[in-house]
Amino acid sequence: MSPRRPLETILFDLDGTLVDSTNLIAESWRHTMRTHFEDPPPDEVWLRTLGQPLRTQLGYLVDSAEEVQAMVDTYIDHNFREHERLIRSFPRVAETLVRLREKGVRPGVVTSKASAGTARSLAACALDQALFDVIVTSDEPVPHKPDPAPIRLALERLEADAETAAYVGDSVWDMRAGHAAGVTTIAALWGPFSERELVIERPHIMLDAIEDIVGYVAGSEVAG
Repeated sequence: MSPRRPLETILFDLDGTLVDSTNLIAESWRHTMRTHFEDPPPDEVWLRTLGQPLRTQLGYLVDSAEEVQAMVDTYIDHNFREHERLIRSFPRVAETLVRLREKGVRPGVVTSKASAGTARSLAACALDQALFDVIVTSDEPVPHKPDPAPIRLALERLEADAETAAYVGDSVWDMRAGHAAGVTTIAALWGPFSERELVIERPHIMLDAIEDIVGYVAGSEVAG
């Protein structure tokens, strides 16, 4: 499908959408599991919750806030230590953001990552924070994806209309949050999740490369 109205605001997820952090996340998760469990859970466990805030993911595995905090500390320590070695840039991201701004579209970030990690990831991939009109992270005191609250918060700060906004993400949580927020949903097939996994969430648009978004900003309407 195409957007319902010409897009004026495009909000992006971070991990798996603007930056290729799958290996970094996977290695940080595995290190944390090996550190805190004698029998570490398999990768399928974290893949099912990939895209949600770290505390939420880890909270599924243990009962106490103290255990969650200990694992968060382990994860962040490893993640920051290995960050520059394991994170990668997706092709043409900065170029696409510049082209969107040239067309009058306001880009933003809505991520389940904390602000410190967000800043580190953007810097590592040479994405200047000035490219974005708004950045909403998991540090905000609102429910997080798949809840629509962070997307709505970004729209509120921009004084933007959901009818002329889109959310681009690579996970089912992104699609669910976008639908609930009333924005156009764009599935990022260049991320770690497949078309088969994302199509069941009925995104308005599915794209193979981030630069393809530029072709959708001017004015088509959703069919039917």
